[in-house]
Amino acid sequence: MEDHDTGCRLLFSHPEMVRDLLTGFVPESWVAELDLDTLEKVSGSYVTDDLRSRCDDVIWRVRWGEEWIYLYLLLEFQSTVDPYMAVRIMAYVALLYQDLIRAGQLGETGYLPPVVPVVLYNGRPRWQAPTDIQALIFPVTGELARYQPRLHYLLLDEGRFEEQALAPLQNLVAALFRLENSRDAAAIQQVLRHLIDWLHAPQQAGLRRSFTEWLRRVLLPSRLPDITIPAMQELQEVDDMLAERVKEWYAEYERKGLQAGMEKGLEKGLEEGLEKGLEKGRSDEARRILSRLMTRRFNELSPAVEARLEAASLEQLELWVDRILDASSPEDLFGQAPPAG
Repeated sequence: MEDHDTGCRLLFSHPEMVRDLLTGFVPESWVAELDLDTLEKVSGSYVTDDLRSRCDDVIWRVRWGEEWIYLYLLLEFQSTVDPYMAVRIMAYVALLYQDLIRAGQLGETGYLPPVVPVVLYNGRPRWQAPTDIQALIFPVTGELARYQPRLHYLLLDEGRFEEQALAPLQNLVAALFRLENSRDAAAIQQVLRHLIDWLHAPQQAGLRRSFTEWLRRVLLPSRLPDITIPAMQELQEVDDMLAERVKEWYAEYERKGLQAGMEKGLEKGLEEGLEKGLEKGRSDEARRILSRLMTRRFNELSPAVEARLEAASLEQLELWVDRILDASSPEDLFGQAPPAG
């Protein structure tokens, strides 16, 4: 969990990530009034040890409206559900205000700046905790109600975003969510190649390195626990490593298929059993491999899909294995017409 939070802090230390977060995932009118060219990460020089010890995530500020009021964005990264997250956020906002007052950062008006707390959550169970502090306080009415605090935080639960909604977006945060929702090397590689296209400019070298480091230290070890992740400096190196790994998997599948076919062929006799055994062994192995890949890529397979696999010939199965990385669904995989001839 600590690696995840550290990795997120690294990525969201870049203004491009904060810009895409706001424009792509905060569908509110005030976002259009922000001067995103003024995005500025809050310096730790006037953040007290008390705040740093309780909120070690990212704070940004950006100018908003004609009065150039600073709007503070407090980004909190969560891997587990905290039922009292609203209380923590309220404490962070109060500590931030205390620090701004102490450091004389309020400007001529003396007003405290508005703060937008954002919680990014990537855990497996969906977030159920209240996003408003009032939901955690015993309900009261009348005059007593006016003394109760009010605070709401913006929750972005990454698991609630569907792949079909995220995939068309040329948005760095959408790419991050897709990567965190991925379950296999093929899905990671697909998003990775988009990032390589988007982050090719020399001035984006720092963001490329941050993504590379996050992939190497956080995402890949959790998705590919059986392999050693080498040191890498660029996204292209990550893509090359994954491509080589996929080739190794297919070579291993082919070797196992031939071996199984030979064993089953020998059992049926040298006269005709070898040929039929090889064919059946390769078909069974190809069917098992494809079923496993489809389950990892598309989740649980329906009985109709399993029946389609069972009835397929070796030639069909091998064709579908070749297409699995490009297909978006079982129907897409099966629906492509075979090549002529």
